[in-house]
Amino acid sequence: MNLSLFQLAYLATLSMLGFIATDMYLPAFKAMEMDFATGPEPIALSLTLFLVGMAFGQLLWGLACDKYGHRNTLMVGLAVFTLASFGLIFSNEIWQLLALRFVQAIGVCAPAVIWQAMVIKRYSERSGQIFATIMPLVALSPALAPQLGVVLESQWGWPSIFVALTLLGLALMAATLRQPHDTIETNTRRVSNDIKTLLSSRVYLGNVLMFASASAAFFAYLTGMPEIMAQLGYDAKQIGLSFVPQTIAFMVGGYLGKRLVERLGDGRVLKQILALFSVAAVTIFIMSQTQLSSIWPILAPFCLIAVANGALYPIVVNRALASAKESPATAAGLQNSLQITVSSAASALVALMASQAQWVTGVAIILCTLTLWLGYVTANRKSRKLINPANQQA
Repeated sequence: MNLSLFQLAYLATLSMLGFIATDMYLPAFKAMEMDFATGPEPIALSLTLFLVGMAFGQLLWGLACDKYGHRNTLMVGLAVFTLASFGLIFSNEIWQLLALRFVQAIGVCAPAVIWQAMVIKRYSERSGQIFATIMPLVALSPALAPQLGVVLESQWGWPSIFVALTLLGLALMAATLRQPHDTIETNTRRVSNDIKTLLSSRVYLGNVLMFASASAAFFAYLTGMPEIMAQLGYDAKQIGLSFVPQTIAFMVGGYLGKRLVERLGDGRVLKQILALFSVAAVTIFIMSQTQLSSIWPILAPFCLIAVANGALYPIVVNRALASAKESPATAAGLQNSLQITVSSAASALVALMASQAQWVTGVAIILCTLTLWLGYVTANRKSRKLINPANQQA
């Protein structure tokens, strides 16, 4: 099946929705603290609960998608996301914010899972190239979403952020109605057996753990950065702008990674990525334990982590899903569920100690680096034997 420009934009927007919903309200943390008359911990917890909801919802939608098809499942998920976003506009108690963010996360999991399954099912021969094309586009959301959040919050208050998310949800629902009804294949396998098979695969599990660990480092940074910058005296606009450098770095990493894989193969490139990630993580840890007067000693090395992540994500996601073509949506759902579970743990660690965000963010990132290497060791020994050689060059 040919991939049209509309379809590419549609898939990219689906892939970005979860990050947009995560990032857009970050610059409004302080304004929300004032409106809800609370401290930094409950507001940071709203991000953690969002990740917990995503961890729960990923597997749910993956299983539903394999049973009911992409289009139907996606419509239900987008409807849940849109209704929760609409409810957040009117939340005036902290428990309402936390509960609706959790529900919003459940809904946004549907596009997060289904776009990956659609790529594997509809464009299997080009899946590696498509992942490598879309994932750098996903990096635009951490830069653009906070800037839009700053504009909306400054002009109309933080509820306008959730107005924008409601409208985006409606637009995606309309675009989904234009999608063809996919053929639902009769699945005679038990779901429990599919999951057991996936979890027993060193290739699948190791690559998923690498994906999860790299993502967790990002979410630890995402949770801690607004409070770190606020403690250093930065305002909401500066907090929003701080997400631009690592976004550019992520896109550069995606581009360079794609080119290097074409020349050297993904196995060799993956080793170089892990080395870069590790050096940057150790630097962040050291800097986070010192007295800072500027955010750059942490932001600059984190840009190197962003370069590494931009190159790493397409490699490990394609390796993991290419080893599970019989149940791609279940594999994608389980992959994303494990990814967000690990990311939620890192985010929770930072959120629970938000008043000491600087040093705990450094600790969380170094812990993520250790689990990243654990994933590499788990997958590396058998990956060369089990992965289709054609995908090595994707």
